[in-house]
Amino acid sequence: MPDATMITSPPLPLRQCGSCTLCCKVYDVPPVGATAGNWCPNCVAGRGCKIYEIRPQQCRDFLCLWMTQDYLGPEWKPEKARFVLTMDAATRWLFVQADPGAAQAWRKEPYFTQLRRWSAAGNRPVIVFVRKHATALTSEGEAVLGEIAADERLVLRDLGGGRQIVEKHRIGA
Repeated sequence: MPDATMITSPPLPLRQCGSCTLCCKVYDVPPVGATAGNWCPNCVAGRGCKIYEIRPQQCRDFLCLWMTQDYLGPEWKPEKARFVLTMDAATRWLFVQADPGAAQAWRKEPYFTQLRRWSAAGNRPVIVFVRKHATALTSEGEAVLGEIAADERLVLRDLGGGRQIVEKHRIGA
């Protein structure tokens, strides 16, 4: 699960998680033994958290973009879209964390066209994750990056002429 530094906006007044619990499936939450792609052992899918009052700070701090951004309509709610959107505060890259049970949901419309537009318009990649496997969408197209290890980071390299590529780099290498 992204850390609290990724949160840039408070929740919108009328948006609530309700029956949506997808963030409890698509992120690692080490304090409770949850791993990306598997339901958190404390989640009752479609209902909520069994340890809500004492849930980890990582969970308390998390808000997906659907909760904070009014330009995302009801079709972007994670339980409907089958993926969770977040934005990295440092890079402003959009992250799509897909439900492994619907790993290609982001390729369906209206999502795919809009994700492509966002990657081109902002001149920043959209990174789609299914568990730890990543695919980068850029203005140039898409590139399968494969599994991203804990000691790897994604970087955007300028190729000149307005072309860019996303690459994996080992930390300290």
